[in-house]
Amino acid sequence: MQTVNASRQRWDEMLRSLAGLLPAGPASVLVDGPGEQPAVLAIRLAAVLNASGRACVRLHGVEPDGADSGDTEEPLSAAAAVRVADSSCCREVLSWDVVIWARAAPAVHGARNGDSHAGGEERADIVIDLHDPDWPVIRRVAAPLAARGPWYLTETRAFFACRAATWDTKFGDDLPSYAAAVAEAGIRAGGMVIDVGCGTGRALPPLRQAVGPAGAVIAVDLTPEMLGQAHPASLEASAALVLADARSLPFADSSADAIFAAGLINHLPDTEAGLSELARVTRPGGLLVLFHPSGRAALAARHGRPLSPDEPLAAGPLRRSTQTTGWRLNAYDDAMDRFFAVAVRAGGLSRPQGGRRD
Repeated sequence: MQTVNASRQRWDEMLRSLAGLLPAGPASVLVDGPGEQPAVLAIRLAAVLNASGRACVRLHGVEPDGADSGDTEEPLSAAAAVRVADSSCCREVLSWDVVIWARAAPAVHGARNGDSHAGGEERADIVIDLHDPDWPVIRRVAAPLAARGPWYLTETRAFFACRAATWDTKFGDDLPSYAAAVAEAGIRAGGMVIDVGCGTGRALPPLRQAVGPAGAVIAVDLTPEMLGQAHPASLEASAALVLADARSLPFADSSADAIFAAGLINHLPDTEAGLSELARVTRPGGLLVLFHPSGRAALAARHGRPLSPDEPLAAGPLRRSTQTTGWRLNAYDDAMDRFFAVAVRAGGLSRPQGGRRD
């Protein structure tokens, strides 16, 4: 349970990030989703926009082109830069510039699967996780909005910081699957391996075993709380801990022999830019090991959402994004009990190409 002050600060931080993601100039914004949270979020977003000096009105029963002004909390005028509505009255209008989905707790989401909300999250431009209404987090932003503002850093840290202390308690049974994935990947002895998005360090001991005493193991994460939890595993594996963003790694070109990334790709705001940065620091012929202890279908079911063929880790999108960014995808296994893919670094350096977050 979050304190009142912490919850207020989290809401303020998230709303500032959300406001920064909206396109410049006049825009119509729909906040959609089950339950009462869309209306709450729309009210708070409008308040933050107005407080920042960006004109905003809340709409009730109006079309975003303003043909029917309906009932507004403020007079609707051409000077309004942003018009915000919620799903209680305006969902069926199709010409919204931005659709924000307020993701409810699984019980609420599941109860509404058969109604007009079905598929709404997949069509949204921005998804806000409100499973804990005291701790909202931006979880997905579609391109090209994802390139706007520093939202990724604050929202990623907000998501993981409050989960770090209990992560291994909740997911400790996954340890054998990490060891099996590292063993299967074929990481060469004596090389340097970087665990990017290391979390609590579950892969560090098997990575040390793979590279042996002559190799080097480095663990990178964006969240200080996760690195704190990884400290015991780093000592066991003689691994260095580095606080850094996966999109801007503090390593020289072609310095790593292998990259291990468990659950990383879906947390990046720009898949191809992230893969390009991983390619930059990996030598030609080096490995990229993408892993998750649950397959895509199992993970989607856990979060109460349908499986999408357009996700970054789906076979087609991943093959295209790896090829574009300097990798050759050699292995792909999306089973119920794990996701496992291995790509080999091609020659030359790769640069960010632009893309999406999921």
